[in-house]
Amino acid sequence: MLTQFVLFDGFDPLDVIGPYEVLHAGGTTVELACAEGPRDVVSGLGLSLRAVARLDPGRADVIVVPGAAGRLPAGDDDVAPDSIPGILLATLSTELPAVLKNALGLPDVTVATVCGGSLILAMAGLIRDRHATTNHLGLHLLPGLGVHAVDARVVDDGDLVTAAGVTSGVDLGLYLLERRLGAARTIEVEKLFAHERRGTVWRRDPHVIGP
Repeated sequence: MLTQFVLFDGFDPLDVIGPYEVLHAGGTTVELACAEGPRDVVSGLGLSLRAVARLDPGRADVIVVPGAAGRLPAGDDDVAPDSIPGILLATLSTELPAVLKNALGLPDVTVATVCGGSLILAMAGLIRDRHATTNHLGLHLLPGLGVHAVDARVVDDGDLVTAAGVTSGVDLGLYLLERRLGAARTIEVEKLFAHERRGTVWRRDPHVIGP
C-alpha cells in the first residue's frame, strides 16, 4: 500500500504529518509528492517539506490532499492570497486538479482529504453529488459546490474519504489503515500513539436510495 501525500504551496503541515506518521507506523509505504514533481514546498506556516516524487495515481493506492494554513478569512468573500480560501483557490491554477481528476477515475485508487482538502476537490468540480466533510468553518460552502455536506469527523463515500478539522487527519490515517489492513494493526498503532479515534465514521449505505 503506497500513500502519496500531496504538497502544495501554503499547505497545512499537520494535515500531512498526522496521517503520514499513522500510516508509516502501520507499516505501509508513505511518500510526500507534488503535482509538479520533486521540490521543496513551503507550508502556510513557513515550514518547508520536501516532495520526493511526482504525484502519480498510477503508482499510488491512496492519495491524501491536505488543507491550507493561513489567516482566517474575514468573510466568505475574503480570498486574499494569504487567506486560507485564497491559498486553496490558488491550487486550481496548478496541475493538481487534473491529477486528482485522473485519480478519481481509477477504480483502485482512494482519494482522501483532510480539512480544506475537500474544498479543493469541490471547487474543481470533481466531487459533485458526493458526500464529504471539511473543517467546520467551511462546511457550509460544500452544498453550494454541489456536494452533500456531512457534519462528521470522517466521511467514507467509497473511493472518496474525507476528514474534518486539522487533527482529524490522525483519525483519517487510522481509518484508512483499518480499511486496508484490518483492526488488529490499527489497534497496535492506536496504542503506540496513545490515541483512540474520535467520532463515528459516516458511510454511505449503498442500499439506501437518495442522499
